[in-house]
Amino acid sequence: MFEKILIANRGEIALRVIRAAREMGIATVAVHSTADADAMHVRMADESVCIGPPSSSESYLSIPAIIAACEVTGAQAIHPGYGFLSENANFVQIVEDHDLTFIGPSAEHIRIMGDKITAKDTMKALGVPCVPGSEGGVATLKEAQTLGEEIGYPVIIKATAGGGGRGMKVARDASEMESAFLTARSEGKAAFGNDEVYIEKYLTTPRHIEIQVFGDGKGQALHLGERDCSLQRRHQKVLEEAPGPCITEEERARIGKICAEACANINYRGAGTIEFLYENGEFFFIEMNTRLQVEHPVTEAIFGVDLVQEQIRVAEGLPMSFTQEDLLINGHAIEVRITAEKLPDFAPRPGTITQFHAPGGLGVRMDSALYDGYKIPPYYDSLIAKLIVHGKDRPSALNRLARALGELIVDGVDTTVPLFHALLQEEDIQTGNYNIHWLEHWLETNLQA
Repeated sequence: MFEKILIANRGEIALRVIRAAREMGIATVAVHSTADADAMHVRMADESVCIGPPSSSESYLSIPAIIAACEVTGAQAIHPGYGFLSENANFVQIVEDHDLTFIGPSAEHIRIMGDKITAKDTMKALGVPCVPGSEGGVATLKEAQTLGEEIGYPVIIKATAGGGGRGMKVARDASEMESAFLTARSEGKAAFGNDEVYIEKYLTTPRHIEIQVFGDGKGQALHLGERDCSLQRRHQKVLEEAPGPCITEEERARIGKICAEACANINYRGAGTIEFLYENGEFFFIEMNTRLQVEHPVTEAIFGVDLVQEQIRVAEGLPMSFTQEDLLINGHAIEVRITAEKLPDFAPRPGTITQFHAPGGLGVRMDSALYDGYKIPPYYDSLIAKLIVHGKDRPSALNRLARALGELIVDGVDTTVPLFHALLQEEDIQTGNYNIHWLEHWLETNLQA
């Protein structure tokens, strides 16, 4: 068993890992920038090390500083959380070169899945259904125009190294191809230093369904059902729920088995998420996230497992603590991502929390690093809290979410809490009748900037 691990992250996810480690009797080391000196994860960890100034590039993304923090504290392993260095294959290799353990997948798997084209080719070879599209990168506009005609419009042009909605443009017909192709390449180059793009069929009314997978790195893997993450704004998830309101037991078993077998065949280690677009009963692979997801708590709620503790177990070389047969869905769970942003334009609003009160009661979980007097720094992501509810079924979970949102107090900064109050009044949300475009259309009608 590890005696001490370092968490190479901040905010609520760092606090989440600290809690899991503490329950396992493992000491923790928090790293922080000067801007986070008073952060809750720093207060809660057994030890803390300042690794640089506020800029992420000089602190949370500084590999030498994080390795040095391990050396001075004697930490044996590193948990990356999500974001920052969590999917950086070079970081994983450096960690292992220093005789430390990375709590996550191998550098090889992160590298394969980090390149969208390689990931798609790999998944296709493993029997995972994929969206019709180019076989690899598309180098010229003429090639893109030919593919557009072959695949059939609309199509979406995506940066190979893309993520977070950047480097993605839709061409609804041939007249839009040139602009979409050049813009996607330009955005990919600016954001990721790589202007290679690929093209896929653009599905008009899909849902975003992701399958949670877990492997022991030794040829054993399983799935923990699906999450529906279709409520999105600018390709960023806003609300997630599990199980998906539109997925049947037969569909879950079928696609879950395909995903688990794919991970077993490549000896995948730890937590991962295989993401799909789902339309008319069909699943189409879009990407694999080789890390813990922001929305992992809804899966934990319906299966009664701790995915972070499981990550630590398999990183130590221990077998998984549950089998596929052990994983029985219990009820329904929903998560909303609360950000420090001002509606209707969602502009970031860092500031000082004058009062914070987390909701409680049966089936309510609040993952947050807020406290009275905390100063939200302007340097990082605006996510400040995740409110997760669990009920016996979807209607009871929705009712519990409404009640919990009513109890929540976050004073001193603007937040997106009013958005969720409004969404819960919508019939489409109550019935689960939405797709990945629904929220954008609703915002255009109901929240005019």
